[in-house]
Amino acid sequence: MIKFFRQSYPSQYAILALMALALWLPSFVPGNAVTGLDSPVTPLFNLIDGWLGGSAIAQRIVAFVLLLADALLLNMILVDNQIVGKVGTMGAFVFILLMSLTRTQINFFPFALSIPFILLVMKEIFGVYLAQKPELDLFKAGVFTALATMCYFPSLILVPWMMVALSVSKKGGLRLQLLPITGFLFVYFLYFSHAFFKGTFLNVINEYGEWFTELSFTIHGFNLKSVILLSFIVFSAVLLYFGSGSAHFEKTIAVRTKMTISIILALFSVVLLFLGGDVLFNGLIFITLSIILAYEFSYLGNTGWADLFLAAFMLAILANHYYFKFI
Repeated sequence: MIKFFRQSYPSQYAILALMALALWLPSFVPGNAVTGLDSPVTPLFNLIDGWLGGSAIAQRIVAFVLLLADALLLNMILVDNQIVGKVGTMGAFVFILLMSLTRTQINFFPFALSIPFILLVMKEIFGVYLAQKPELDLFKAGVFTALATMCYFPSLILVPWMMVALSVSKKGGLRLQLLPITGFLFVYFLYFSHAFFKGTFLNVINEYGEWFTELSFTIHGFNLKSVILLSFIVFSAVLLYFGSGSAHFEKTIAVRTKMTISIILALFSVVLLFLGGDVLFNGLIFITLSIILAYEFSYLGNTGWADLFLAAFMLAILANHYYFKFI
């Protein structure tokens, strides 16, 4: 299985689509619309949610199409940055699997709409390392971060992450550090200007102020099931990293730097798990784990035991979706 997704076959894309459909099919059966997710600080998500008109089928279709598009985008980013092999769809395969682990995830929610913008931020930051003139890339990263926050406001954590990532990439000068912030503020300047001309500026400012005032970190979003699931995936990733022999392959400094940046983002993503609500809705950690696992699977030497593990893992996920409905 792993060797198959390392290669380049046209059939891979059909298999990925069928795998995603098999994982998401249960979400289309109940047909209940997801409501009550609109927040004053997520205007872009609210706009799209309003366009869907509370239609359950429309919500699922949008979320499913986004999943496939996000998977291909992530795979392209990983290939372009040599984090996975030049050919193959390993990144897309792992992403679809991790973003569809549970029945909770196969749904329409704010974080799902923020994923393409988050991936575009990562694309720009990865590209900065070797760029001679990264100014435009950094500005665009700030713009995409702002758009991500307009779908899922805790994506704001990407701002401090970018500052750290630039330092790791040896682009830590003040001028470069300010560029993504400038792009971020540019988008919000346009948004606040629009609110000003509509006469809702003070209301919008108060809504953002209330979000920060009420911000608190809690463990209420955790339960035993989610803790077990997250612990299992993280333990598997760590075990694979140190036990697979992938670390013994010679990598360029650029690839090692980008992986370091990804691991730092994984550490940042842990913070989001404590923002309240179901931790599975705060899914930045699944994106970062997708990158780490795709990297490890791409350089795995003996894939026999890993193939057995993946096959059993996928069967367990499908059994959970269709029969046990554990989480």
